[in-house]
Amino acid sequence: MVFRRLLQMQAGLVRSLKRQGVRRSAKLGAVFIAAGLLVGCQADEYGYGPKHQRPVSASIKRKITDLNMSVTSPIMIRIFKEESALEVWKQTRTGKYALLEEFEICKWSGELGPKFKEGDRQAPEGFYEITPGLMNPNSSYHLAFNLGYPNNYDQAHGRTGSHLMVHGACSSRGCYAMTDQQVQDIYALARDSFKGGQRSFQVQAFPFRMTPENMARHRDSEHMEFWKMLKTGYDHFEIAKTPPQISVCEKKYVFDAVPLVEGIPFRASAQCPAYEVNPRIASAVSSKQRKDDEKFQQLAARFEARDERQKRWESRSTLFATAPVGGEDAAEAVAITATTETTTQSPVDQPQQTAAAAAPEAAPQQRPETAVETAFAPQDEAGGSGAVGSFFKRWVPFGSKATAEEPASAPITTDVVPELKP
Repeated sequence: MVFRRLLQMQAGLVRSLKRQGVRRSAKLGAVFIAAGLLVGCQADEYGYGPKHQRPVSASIKRKITDLNMSVTSPIMIRIFKEESALEVWKQTRTGKYALLEEFEICKWSGELGPKFKEGDRQAPEGFYEITPGLMNPNSSYHLAFNLGYPNNYDQAHGRTGSHLMVHGACSSRGCYAMTDQQVQDIYALARDSFKGGQRSFQVQAFPFRMTPENMARHRDSEHMEFWKMLKTGYDHFEIAKTPPQISVCEKKYVFDAVPLVEGIPFRASAQCPAYEVNPRIASAVSSKQRKDDEKFQQLAARFEARDERQKRWESRSTLFATAPVGGEDAAEAVAITATTETTTQSPVDQPQQTAAAAAPEAAPQQRPETAVETAFAPQDEAGGSGAVGSFFKRWVPFGSKATAEEPASAPITTDVVPELKP
């Protein structure tokens, strides 16, 4: 009987432990479910719910309405390195694109110019198509989309690289980095455009705004020919206000090109097939490029003249800085400077100075009637030591200085009366 009671007590203890285990498991499950719900509903400073599903900000929504756009209409992005600007353009109900928002790029790495190889930390330049497969909702940099580098043009030129993106976290190693709040809106605009049926959106990455002024400033860059090609695509969009059709053949970009024979594709490294561009767009682009080129030539000449003046000034400053105090080298430096000043004057000024210099020689000489004549040693007006010394003392704050009590030359007294010249 004692043994039976012991068995009953053991069975009751096991049942009790099982009931407690079930309760504990149920409690733990409830806790985990509640935690999951809290995580799903928890908000941060950028909105509620999963970050890749959040709507655009209220300010962007208002602009979409004001600009006569649909929330799901197509978009296009332009990037300008030098200005650190990312523009989002969106299609209006008229079919044309309008600027919706300009974001300040938080960071981009490298310098002006295209990306050439993996690891050079250069942010790419060119034309890229972003498909839904290039969107990354699980990025370690909040949200991101891949640029698709290298594209057909990059591959034709043997350029390498990978994982070049527009992302958040304001940290760049070859990418275009935005703040988390900025990339939240950019990602949402792209996602909504895909919902509206856009299959891909275009990203145009430029070194700077492709104006004649900027082209003239960078006229000596080794990338100028590449940039001129990019400017053609820039001009197509500026004229048409719709993203140009991008093709690559003969290792160069061509824009809005339609093959004359249907079905013949463009191949990046092959010869371009016969094609045509919409005559209206082609004519407008050609006219714009002629005007831009004229302005470019004018600005380039002005910038070159400015650079030449700067070089002369730096050379002059170097001569003064390296000349010994009061030595012949200093006098020579001053003489060279004076000569440079004379040679750089305009031809209109030179005859006036020549006439002014010749005027004292043409003045008649007056002879005194007294038996004793007082005369002064003439100063060398052609650039002798007196002229150099006075110029040097005026500009150089050291060396001997003449005082008002010290005459420039001593009187010469003689008892000989010179004969009057006929």
